[in-house]
Amino acid sequence: MVISGLQRARTAVVRELAERRRGDVLVVWKLDRLGRSLSHLIRIVEELKARGIAFRSLTEAMDTTNSHGALFNLFGSLAEYERALITERVNAGLAAARRRCRKGGRPAAIDAEKVLAALEGGASKASVCRTFKVPRSTLIDTLRRIGWTGPGKKDPPDTSL
Repeated sequence: MVISGLQRARTAVVRELAERRRGDVLVVWKLDRLGRSLSHLIRIVEELKARGIAFRSLTEAMDTTNSHGALFNLFGSLAEYERALITERVNAGLAAARRRCRKGGRPAAIDAEKVLAALEGGASKASVCRTFKVPRSTLIDTLRRIGWTGPGKKDPPDTSL
């Protein structure tokens, strides 16, 4: 069964839970394949326990078939599960932002086109730094990022950044 843990209609998970009987062991690859959130996962595991069904997660080595495994791995597994959910949500948010043509990160300290115009016009790097009130390292990083090779070179740099 392969299905996202964030989907609302998870018919495969519901079907698997309904088919399990007392004495069965429900085995999942990772905890995030079973529950949508930590509270949802706890409810499912409690329901399985009440029905006499054991639970195993292969990746997190969580095993409720014995008393030691259930308690020993529970807290570490749940913390790892929560971290995985946070990572999945952050990545989904970044992907959605990219689809909306949003770019993350800190804004550029200096405008690459203005720097190029000044340097191509004969200004020194020191005067460009004073004009834009930036340290020399910021100017050098900007020039490296846009591919500036020096005044009068044949290949124009990429100023789309």
